Amino acid sequence: MLLAQSASLFTYFSQSNLAGKCIIMALAFFSVCAWAVMIGKYWELKKLRLLNLGFEHSLHRQPLVLTPPASFKAPRHVPYAALYLDAVDAYNRIQAKDGESQEQLRAARVEHVENALQRAVANKTLNYESSMVFLATIVSGAPFFGLLGTVWGVMDAFGSMGLQANATLQNLAPGVSGALLTTVAGLCVAIPSVFGYNYLLSRTKILVTELENYASALADVIELESR
Repeated sequence: MLLAQSASLFTYFSQSNLAGKCIIMALAFFSVCAWAVMIGKYWELKKLRLLNLGFEHSLHRQPLVLTPPASFKAPRHVPYAALYLDAVDAYNRIQAKDGESQEQLRAARVEHVENALQRAVANKTLNYESSMVFLATIVSGAPFFGLLGTVWGVMDAFGSMGLQANATLQNLAPGVSGALLTTVAGLCVAIPSVFGYNYLLSRTKILVTELENYASALADVIELESR
């Protein structure tokens, strides 16, 4: 049965006009791109979350956040580690001024740390959401692209029938079948893409929320240690 359906699809493809064939091949390319983005993004988010949790556990084992031992490592490719490095760098960048009290210095350092963490969270959020716009474009554009092929194919089919003396359904059906194949192709691209997009979007929102919570907790720890 599957072989018969596959043969029918190839028959419909051969009956499509040039525009329909180009659109179907373009949709096949978009489908490959969408699956590559979804699979790659899934593993990327999973890996980043594991790296974040590992660094967070390592940081919790340190007696002091601002002055960790020399053996403590904070690789910048880990989002939590990048936030930590930015926060510590922002804290140490503020030096005491003449006539400035320790309380004023502490407040300035804490404020500088919070600003640095806000910027770092915004940058990491953009990294988390990378490739999602491309996937959303495929989700919304594939059905319309397929519909364009269908309308174009039907238009050609009826146009060619108008030039014939005897117009019958048998003559019209092959062109219409080939035209409808582009809509099927567009839906086959869009349907799995929309499920993948929604799942990845929910995972991204969870990671962004965890990143914001981590930044807030890190700012609190630095503020307590600076007293």
